[in-house]
Amino acid sequence: MHHNNGFLSYMSSLRDRYSFAGIDTGITPRRTLRAAISCVGRGLHSGVDVALTLLPAAAGTGILFRRTDLRADIPARFDNVVDTRLCTVIAQGSAIIGTVEHLMAALGAARIDDVIVEVDAPELPILDGSAENFMFLIESAGIIEHGGISETIEVLRPVRVEEGAAFAELLPHPSGFEMSVSIEFAAPAIGAQSLRLALTTENFKTELAAARTFTMASDVEALRKAGLAQGGSLANAIVVDGDKILNPAGLRWPDEFVRHKMLDVVGDLALAGAAIAGRFNGHRTGHAINNKLLRALFADSANYRFTRTLGAAALQRAAA
Repeated sequence: MHHNNGFLSYMSSLRDRYSFAGIDTGITPRRTLRAAISCVGRGLHSGVDVALTLLPAAAGTGILFRRTDLRADIPARFDNVVDTRLCTVIAQGSAIIGTVEHLMAALGAARIDDVIVEVDAPELPILDGSAENFMFLIESAGIIEHGGISETIEVLRPVRVEEGAAFAELLPHPSGFEMSVSIEFAAPAIGAQSLRLALTTENFKTELAAARTFTMASDVEALRKAGLAQGGSLANAIVVDGDKILNPAGLRWPDEFVRHKMLDVVGDLALAGAAIAGRFNGHRTGHAINNKLLRALFADSANYRFTRTLGAAALQRAAA
Protein backbone atom coordinates (compact mmCIF):
# COMPACT_ATOMS: atom_id res chain seq x y z
CA MET A 1 0.00 0.00 0.00
CA HIS A 2 1.05 3.58 -0.50
CA HIS A 3 2.63 5.19 2.55
CA ASN A 4 2.94 8.93 3.11
CA ASN A 5 6.62 9.93 2.86
CA GLY A 6 6.43 12.13 5.94
CA PHE A 7 4.99 9.26 7.96
CA LEU A 8 7.69 6.85 6.78
CA SER A 9 10.54 9.28 7.46
CA TYR A 10 9.14 9.85 10.95
CA MET A 11 9.07 6.11 11.67
CA SER A 12 12.64 5.82 10.40
CA SER A 13 13.82 8.68 12.60
CA LEU A 14 12.21 7.09 15.63
CA ARG A 15 14.04 3.82 15.01
CA ASP A 16 17.32 5.74 14.76
CA ARG A 17 16.69 7.28 18.17
CA TYR A 18 15.76 4.08 19.97
CA SER A 19 19.45 3.35 20.57
CA PHE A 20 19.25 5.65 23.58
CA ALA A 21 16.70 5.94 26.31
CA GLY A 22 16.40 9.00 28.43
CA ILE A 23 14.19 10.81 30.82
CA ASP A 24 15.02 14.39 30.09
CA THR A 25 12.67 17.11 31.24
CA GLY A 26 9.47 16.84 29.22
CA ILE A 27 10.45 13.59 27.47
CA THR A 28 8.20 10.61 28.07
CA PRO A 29 9.69 7.10 27.82
CA ARG A 30 7.80 4.50 25.82
CA ARG A 31 5.65 1.97 27.64
CA THR A 32 5.00 -1.74 27.30
CA LEU A 33 3.52 -4.52 29.42
CA ARG A 34 5.38 -5.89 32.42
CA ALA A 35 4.33 -9.48 31.65
CA ALA A 36 2.47 -11.52 29.06
CA ILE A 37 -1.24 -12.19 29.60
CA SER A 38 -3.79 -14.30 27.72
CA CYS A 39 -7.51 -14.89 27.36
CA VAL A 40 -9.87 -16.95 25.23
CA GLY A 41 -13.12 -15.67 23.76
CA ARG A 42 -15.42 -15.91 20.77
CA GLY A 43 -15.21 -13.95 17.54
CA LEU A 44 -18.31 -11.76 17.07
CA HIS A 45 -18.68 -12.39 13.34
CA SER A 46 -16.91 -15.74 12.86
CA GLY A 47 -18.33 -17.39 15.99
CA VAL A 48 -15.06 -19.33 16.43
CA ASP A 49 -13.10 -19.53 19.69
CA VAL A 50 -10.06 -17.26 19.67
CA ALA A 51 -6.95 -17.37 21.86
CA LEU A 52 -5.40 -13.95 22.43
CA THR A 53 -2.07 -13.15 24.11
CA LEU A 54 -0.61 -9.71 24.83
CA LEU A 55 3.20 -9.76 24.98
CA PRO A 56 5.77 -7.16 26.07
CA ALA A 57 7.69 -5.80 23.08
CA ALA A 58 10.95 -3.93 22.49
CA ALA A 59 10.94 -0.14 22.25
CA GLY A 60 10.02 0.85 18.71
CA THR A 61 7.91 -2.22 17.96
CA GLY A 62 4.65 -0.28 18.13
CA ILE A 63 1.41 -2.24 18.29
CA LEU A 64 1.97 -5.38 16.24
CA PHE A 65 -0.69 -8.02 15.60
CA ARG A 66 0.57 -11.54 14.95
CA ARG A 67 -1.51 -14.34 13.41
CA THR A 68 0.13 -17.34 15.10
CA ASP A 69 -1.76 -19.76 12.87
CA LEU A 70 -0.35 -18.11 9.73
CA ARG A 71 2.98 -16.83 11.10
CA ALA A 72 2.11 -13.39 9.77
CA ASP A 73 2.61 -9.97 11.36
CA ILE A 74 0.30 -6.99 10.78
CA PRO A 75 1.32 -3.57 12.16
CA ALA A 76 -1.64 -1.75 13.75
CA ARG A 77 -1.68 1.20 11.35
CA PHE A 78 -4.38 3.17 9.58
CA ASP A 79 -2.92 2.34 6.16
CA ASN A 80 -3.26 -1.40 6.83
CA VAL A 81 -7.04 -1.06 7.29
CA VAL A 82 -8.81 -2.97 4.50
CA ASP A 83 -12.44 -3.18 5.66
CA THR A 84 -14.62 -0.96 7.85
CA ARG A 85 -18.14 -2.17 7.13
CA LEU A 86 -19.01 -3.71 10.50
CA CYS A 87 -15.72 -3.46 12.36
CA THR A 88 -12.14 -2.35 11.70
CA VAL A 89 -10.15 -4.98 9.82
CA ILE A 90 -6.40 -4.78 9.25
CA ALA A 91 -4.41 -6.92 6.82
CA GLN A 92 -0.97 -7.67 5.45
CA GLY A 93 -1.09 -9.71 2.28
CA SER A 94 -3.66 -12.47 2.74
CA ALA A 95 -3.51 -12.33 6.55
CA ILE A 96 -6.36 -10.39 8.15
CA ILE A 97 -7.48 -9.59 11.70
CA GLY A 98 -10.91 -8.12 12.35
CA THR A 99 -12.58 -6.29 15.25
CA VAL A 100 -9.35 -4.69 16.45
CA GLU A 101 -10.96 -1.41 17.57
CA HIS A 102 -11.89 -2.29 21.17
CA LEU A 103 -8.43 -3.60 22.05
CA MET A 104 -6.82 -0.66 20.22
CA ALA A 105 -8.95 1.73 22.30
CA ALA A 106 -7.77 0.10 25.52
CA LEU A 107 -4.11 0.12 24.44
CA GLY A 108 -4.35 3.74 23.33
CA ALA A 109 -6.08 4.87 26.50
CA ALA A 110 -3.57 2.97 28.66
CA ARG A 111 -0.74 4.66 26.74
CA ILE A 112 0.87 1.42 25.61
CA ASP A 113 3.42 2.16 22.89
CA ASP A 114 4.84 -1.30 22.24
CA VAL A 115 3.09 -4.66 22.42
CA ILE A 116 2.72 -7.82 20.35
CA VAL A 117 -0.85 -9.09 20.09
CA GLU A 118 -0.91 -12.80 19.25
CA VAL A 119 -4.15 -14.25 17.93
CA ASP A 120 -4.88 -17.63 16.32
CA ALA A 121 -7.91 -16.64 14.23
CA PRO A 122 -8.94 -13.91 11.76
CA GLU A 123 -10.79 -11.95 14.45
CA LEU A 124 -10.21 -10.78 18.02
CA PRO A 125 -12.51 -12.12 20.75
CA ILE A 126 -15.49 -9.85 21.33
CA LEU A 127 -15.63 -10.67 25.09
CA ASP A 128 -18.54 -8.57 26.45
CA GLY A 129 -18.63 -6.18 23.46
CA SER A 130 -16.75 -3.39 25.23
CA ALA A 131 -13.13 -2.54 26.05
CA GLU A 132 -13.46 -3.16 29.79
CA ASN A 133 -12.01 -6.68 29.75
CA PHE A 134 -9.08 -5.56 27.62
CA MET A 135 -8.31 -2.80 30.14
CA PHE A 136 -8.45 -5.45 32.88
CA LEU A 137 -5.93 -7.61 30.99
CA ILE A 138 -3.57 -4.66 30.45
CA GLU A 139 -3.69 -3.59 34.09
CA SER A 140 -3.31 -7.19 35.31
CA ALA A 141 -0.18 -7.60 33.17
CA GLY A 142 1.21 -4.31 34.47
CA ILE A 143 2.78 -1.41 32.59
CA ILE A 144 6.45 -0.42 32.56
CA GLU A 145 8.50 2.34 30.94
CA HIS A 146 11.24 0.81 28.84
CA GLY A 147 13.15 3.53 27.02
CA GLY A 148 12.86 5.15 23.65
CA ILE A 149 10.80 8.29 23.22
CA SER A 150 7.03 8.32 23.19
CA GLU A 151 6.00 11.01 20.76
CA THR A 152 2.69 12.71 20.09
CA ILE A 153 1.01 13.68 16.82
CA GLU A 154 0.10 17.35 17.14
CA VAL A 155 -2.70 18.51 14.85
CA LEU A 156 -1.60 21.80 13.24
CA ARG A 157 -4.60 22.72 11.12
CA PRO A 158 -8.20 21.55 10.68
CA VAL A 159 -8.76 18.31 8.76
CA ARG A 160 -12.34 17.29 7.93
CA VAL A 161 -13.99 14.45 6.03
CA GLU A 162 -17.69 14.00 5.23
CA GLU A 163 -19.97 11.20 4.06
CA GLY A 164 -23.51 12.42 3.50
CA ALA A 165 -24.79 13.80 6.79
CA ALA A 166 -21.87 12.29 8.69
CA PHE A 167 -18.60 14.09 9.34
CA ALA A 168 -15.42 13.78 11.38
CA GLU A 169 -12.74 16.40 11.93
CA LEU A 170 -9.52 16.99 13.82
CA LEU A 171 -8.69 20.49 15.03
CA PRO A 172 -5.66 21.99 16.77
CA HIS A 173 -5.99 21.97 20.55
CA PRO A 174 -3.59 23.40 23.17
CA SER A 175 -2.91 20.10 24.95
CA GLY A 176 -4.22 16.58 25.33
CA PHE A 177 -7.02 15.07 23.30
CA GLU A 178 -10.65 16.14 23.52
CA MET A 179 -13.64 14.54 21.78
CA SER A 180 -17.17 15.57 20.94
CA VAL A 181 -19.37 12.91 19.35
CA SER A 182 -23.05 12.97 18.42
CA ILE A 183 -25.25 10.23 16.98
CA GLU A 184 -28.76 10.03 15.58
CA PHE A 185 -30.74 6.82 15.08
CA ALA A 186 -34.33 6.25 14.01
CA ALA A 187 -34.87 3.69 16.79
CA PRO A 188 -36.55 5.53 19.69
CA ALA A 189 -34.47 3.53 22.20
CA ILE A 190 -31.39 5.38 20.88
CA GLY A 191 -32.57 8.62 19.23
CA ALA A 192 -30.13 11.54 19.34
CA GLN A 193 -27.27 11.47 21.84
CA SER A 194 -24.09 13.51 22.27
CA LEU A 195 -21.07 13.43 24.56
CA ARG A 196 -17.97 15.54 25.14
CA LEU A 197 -14.92 14.17 26.94
CA ALA A 198 -11.27 15.02 27.56
CA LEU A 199 -9.49 11.72 27.06
CA THR A 200 -7.33 10.48 29.92
CA THR A 201 -6.67 6.93 31.05
CA GLU A 202 -8.97 7.41 34.03
CA ASN A 203 -11.76 9.05 32.00
CA PHE A 204 -11.63 6.21 29.51
CA LYS A 205 -11.90 3.61 32.28
CA THR A 206 -14.83 5.27 34.05
CA GLU A 207 -16.76 6.81 31.14
CA LEU A 208 -16.14 4.70 28.01
CA ALA A 209 -14.48 1.32 28.57
CA ALA A 210 -17.63 -0.57 29.62
CA ALA A 211 -19.83 0.78 26.79
CA ARG A 212 -20.88 -2.15 24.58
CA THR A 213 -21.32 -2.50 20.85
CA PHE A 214 -24.92 -2.46 19.64
CA THR A 215 -27.09 -3.58 16.74
CA MET A 216 -30.68 -3.50 15.59
CA ALA A 217 -32.77 -6.63 16.01
CA SER A 218 -33.95 -6.21 12.41
CA ASP A 219 -30.32 -6.46 11.19
CA VAL A 220 -29.34 -9.59 13.11
CA GLU A 221 -31.08 -12.10 10.83
CA ALA A 222 -29.67 -10.50 7.69
CA LEU A 223 -26.15 -10.49 9.20
CA ARG A 224 -26.38 -14.16 10.11
CA LYS A 225 -27.64 -15.09 6.66
CA ALA A 226 -24.57 -13.29 5.28
CA GLY A 227 -22.35 -15.41 7.53
CA LEU A 228 -21.74 -12.59 10.00
CA ALA A 229 -22.58 -12.08 13.70
CA GLN A 230 -22.25 -15.84 14.21
CA GLY A 231 -20.87 -15.28 17.70
CA GLY A 232 -23.20 -12.43 18.61
CA SER A 233 -25.50 -12.70 21.62
CA LEU A 234 -27.08 -10.59 24.34
CA ALA A 235 -23.92 -11.36 26.36
CA ASN A 236 -21.70 -9.35 24.00
CA ALA A 237 -23.92 -6.75 22.31
CA ILE A 238 -26.85 -4.48 23.01
CA VAL A 239 -29.76 -5.43 20.77
CA VAL A 240 -32.30 -2.69 20.03
CA ASP A 241 -35.83 -3.31 18.74
CA GLY A 242 -37.59 0.01 18.16
CA ASP A 243 -38.15 1.51 21.59
CA LYS A 244 -37.01 -1.65 23.41
CA ILE A 245 -33.65 -2.88 24.69
CA LEU A 246 -33.73 -6.69 24.45
CA ASN A 247 -30.90 -7.26 26.96
CA PRO A 248 -32.48 -8.40 30.26
CA ALA A 249 -30.10 -6.27 32.36
CA GLY A 250 -30.72 -3.18 30.24
CA LEU A 251 -28.12 -0.47 29.65
CA ARG A 252 -25.01 0.44 31.64
CA TRP A 253 -25.66 4.14 30.95
CA PRO A 254 -28.74 5.80 29.44
CA ASP A 255 -26.41 7.09 26.68
CA GLU A 256 -24.33 3.91 26.33
CA PHE A 257 -24.70 4.10 22.54
CA VAL A 258 -22.82 7.38 22.05
CA ARG A 259 -20.25 6.25 24.62
CA HIS A 260 -19.55 3.17 22.53
CA LYS A 261 -19.27 5.27 19.38
CA MET A 262 -16.69 7.41 21.20
CA LEU A 263 -14.87 4.26 22.31
CA ASP A 264 -14.70 3.24 18.64
CA VAL A 265 -13.23 6.65 17.76
CA VAL A 266 -10.48 6.15 20.36
CA GLY A 267 -9.69 2.71 18.95
CA ASP A 268 -9.76 3.71 15.28
CA LEU A 269 -7.61 6.80 15.88
CA ALA A 270 -5.10 4.72 17.87
CA LEU A 271 -4.15 3.31 14.46
CA ALA A 272 -2.36 6.64 13.84
CA GLY A 273 0.71 5.03 15.42
CA ALA A 274 1.02 7.54 18.28
CA ALA A 275 -1.23 9.52 20.61
CA ILE A 276 -2.95 12.48 18.95
CA ALA A 277 -2.94 15.94 20.51
CA GLY A 278 -5.95 17.77 19.15
CA ARG A 279 -9.72 17.96 19.22
CA PHE A 280 -12.02 15.46 17.50
CA ASN A 281 -15.54 16.41 16.48
CA GLY A 282 -17.79 13.82 14.87
CA HIS A 283 -21.42 13.35 13.93
CA ARG A 284 -22.79 9.93 12.97
CA THR A 285 -19.25 8.62 12.76
CA GLY A 286 -18.28 5.04 12.04
CA HIS A 287 -15.17 3.00 11.33
CA ALA A 288 -15.06 4.05 7.67
CA ILE A 289 -15.10 7.78 8.29
CA ASN A 290 -12.68 7.46 11.24
CA ASN A 291 -10.15 5.75 8.98
CA LYS A 292 -10.80 8.24 6.19
CA LEU A 293 -9.97 11.04 8.64
CA LEU A 294 -6.57 9.55 9.51
CA ARG A 295 -5.75 9.09 5.83
CA ALA A 296 -6.65 12.75 5.23
CA LEU A 297 -4.53 13.87 8.21
CA PHE A 298 -1.41 12.07 6.98
CA ALA A 299 -1.97 12.96 3.30
CA ASP A 300 -0.37 16.39 3.88
CA SER A 301 2.60 16.88 6.19
CA ALA A 302 1.42 20.45 6.86
CA ASN A 303 -1.50 18.99 8.84
CA TYR A 304 0.58 17.63 11.72
CA ARG A 305 3.93 17.36 13.42
CA PHE A 306 5.47 14.86 15.80
CA THR A 307 6.49 16.27 19.16
CA ARG A 308 8.13 14.79 22.23
CA THR A 309 5.82 16.56 24.62
CA LEU A 310 2.79 18.80 24.50
CA GLY A 311 2.16 20.31 27.89
CA ALA A 312 -0.64 18.59 29.78
CA ALA A 313 -0.62 15.63 27.41
CA ALA A 314 2.86 14.61 28.54
CA LEU A 315 2.06 15.20 32.21
CA GLN A 316 -1.10 13.13 31.92
CA ARG A 317 0.82 10.37 30.20
CA ALA A 318 3.55 10.30 32.84
CA ALA A 319 0.96 10.11 35.62
CA ALA A 320 -1.19 7.43 33.99
